[in-house]
Amino acid sequence: MKASYFLGKGSFEVRQAPELHPGLGEVVIKNMVCGVCGTDVHIFHGEPGSADVNPPVVLGHEYSGEVVEVGEGVTALKPGDHVTVDPNIYCGECVYCRNGKKQLCETMQAVGVTRDGGFGEYSLVPAAQAFKLGDSVPYEAGAMAEPVACCLHGIDLAGIKAGDRVCIVGGGAIGLIMLQLAKLSGASTLVLSEPNEKRRQVALSLGADAAIDPTAPDARSAYEAALGDGADVVIECVGNNAAVKSAFQLAKKGATIVLFSVPKVEATFDLPLFDVYKKELTIKGSFVNPDTHERAVRLINSGKLDFTSIITHRFNLDQLPEAIAMQMSSESIKVVVCPHGV
Repeated sequence: MKASYFLGKGSFEVRQAPELHPGLGEVVIKNMVCGVCGTDVHIFHGEPGSADVNPPVVLGHEYSGEVVEVGEGVTALKPGDHVTVDPNIYCGECVYCRNGKKQLCETMQAVGVTRDGGFGEYSLVPAAQAFKLGDSVPYEAGAMAEPVACCLHGIDLAGIKAGDRVCIVGGGAIGLIMLQLAKLSGASTLVLSEPNEKRRQVALSLGADAAIDPTAPDARSAYEAALGDGADVVIECVGNNAAVKSAFQLAKKGATIVLFSVPKVEATFDLPLFDVYKKELTIKGSFVNPDTHERAVRLINSGKLDFTSIITHRFNLDQLPEAIAMQMSSESIKVVVCPHGV
């Protein structure tokens, strides 16, 4: 079997990988589709992931595939099952795991970050990390379960109530998933703030009531027309200072702001303290996907989420550097890699 190994900052190499056989409680998966995540982009450029990365390792933590072999003790899965993988493996023993905050686990492992993952033809994972997809669910949709699960955690933190006005800042794949989840949560008004016209058009097709270019001369009046005195919930999905600043500007009094994006490690922002005080804002961060993967799979199996306009580019395994570059481009929304060929 082949796999693309991350060797360190800026370097991938496709190699022959060892043949995989499952041990107790494990399954071998034929990897069919793996999304390129912003975290993969950060790791490629030498920045931290959700856990420490020690090359050589096969990255790729947003993926789906087919179970080809199960180990001793595995009863919930069988060869032929279509599955998606929850990459995050928690220790269960640290103070955070034992107090209902396992996403903050002190020794978290992650398939596709600390263990070999989806950018290979096959992977070996604990059976507990594999969730069964509906037989008719496309592998591309199944590969989106991990980002959907992370978004669900953010949506939970946002506390959207039926009738709320919601603004999503950023129309990449995460922003467009958040848009759909906010709609399902009962938002009365959904606004996307995004300078890229293609992404704004996709947002409108997915149910946004307005998609506004924040760089346009009439942007302020457009926001006021759509949101009135502001949004009850703002979810920031970009990770730069301009986006974060706009999140505070678009939030009404009493609003909740979720800073969902993955910023650069050294990124800082001058917090508008008087706004936080006078508007009585609630500001939340959101990290990975504790106990939301099953819900994500149920939503995907139900067909209530649309990824057809979100997944824009597909690459083969030996094109991983090009896939990373395309994911960084404004030309793409979501890029996926197909280990057995496009």
